[in-house]
Amino acid sequence: MLEGSTTHIMRWSAVIGNPCFHLSFLYTCTFLLATFCFRSLLYSPLFSRKLHLHKMSQDFLQQNLKDGTNALKHFHHLLSTEPSNISIHCNHRSMESLKVSHSGTGTPLTITIITTRRRPEYHYLLQVALGFLDRLNDCGTECSGFKLLVCNVDPLPNVHTDACLLSQLLPTFARYLRGHVSVAPNRFEQEKQDYAYCLSQSLELYSPEYVLLVEDDAVPHVDIFSAFFQLVQVRFPKEPLGGALYAKLYHPERLQGYLNPEPMRILEWIGLGGLLGLVLTWLYTIIFHRPRFSWWVFVALTIYAMLLAELAGRHYLLELRRVSPALYNVVPATECCTPAMLFSEASARKTLDYLKELQCKPGYAKDIALYKELKKRKEWAWALEPNLVKHVGMFSSLRGWYEGEEPALL
Repeated sequence: MLEGSTTHIMRWSAVIGNPCFHLSFLYTCTFLLATFCFRSLLYSPLFSRKLHLHKMSQDFLQQNLKDGTNALKHFHHLLSTEPSNISIHCNHRSMESLKVSHSGTGTPLTITIITTRRRPEYHYLLQVALGFLDRLNDCGTECSGFKLLVCNVDPLPNVHTDACLLSQLLPTFARYLRGHVSVAPNRFEQEKQDYAYCLSQSLELYSPEYVLLVEDDAVPHVDIFSAFFQLVQVRFPKEPLGGALYAKLYHPERLQGYLNPEPMRILEWIGLGGLLGLVLTWLYTIIFHRPRFSWWVFVALTIYAMLLAELAGRHYLLELRRVSPALYNVVPATECCTPAMLFSEASARKTLDYLKELQCKPGYAKDIALYKELKKRKEWAWALEPNLVKHVGMFSSLRGWYEGEEPALL
């Protein structure tokens, strides 16, 4: 009887001491826990839309509303007026008068915010403008030569109250100042033409080395200018943007996962898994007193690390790169999207030539058209990771202010 019990215990000890058992136990426990821990992470594949999406969307809208109200109060305070006074006179200036007020010397960077009316209570434009003013103030003398502009492309520029408010404080010009709206065959082509207009006027006014074209719902992160200097002074010190047509400063978080068709992400994923797998294998040999390195254990732990990284969400791993500008990713760009685009002077002029030849339409917006055009011409563009602007607009100006469904994240 005692001998049978001893044999049984020895068998169980052999099973428990087997690496297959260890790894199976690790996989099972980790992914059971991940199902609960990651389901509240918006950009994790395990995110539970049913449990969390509605509340997160409402919280986002409420915070957005609060930020917009605070931005409105801030600018009214600067002008010593009351926020209830919405009849502020517009000070949209002609390009000629703006040129006269400018010294004529070049500028390192022009930041142009393209704007049209959106949901008025969120004051998207004011949030973006305040964000850039704060970033410029934090940057100090390094950014003293930068220029911040507002390009109002609303068909009725004097009705765009937020743009009128900013026109008292920032150089502001309007495409349709005299009410002559160009007739475009569709809204996508209209958006492209407005975009090209703001880009060309930014070049004409300040002759900048670089132009950052920002849509009016893209609030800058605190590290946007440190990333800019890292890109133009360290990554590409000789040729602006390394000869690229543009550099994207934003890509939708939901499209940042490893399981996407971008080959560079697959290589990054394998590299991350291999590095973590090596560390985990080393820890495993120490904890369980394994006599030597095992390749199959290393492969199993590499796959484990890769799966865990994807389930947690690549977006959250990218956020760790904000520790230092040297850690920012510069990767080949994909076709979506245009909330924040950086051009050199030469690439901006080339882009304008390309845009003249393109005809946008539903399903072929300016971001897709421009991306396909550079591929056709065997050119390239970059994307910076993590994102350097936060996309706060849940109400599309391109598809109308009010849509049938309640807006939601994702």
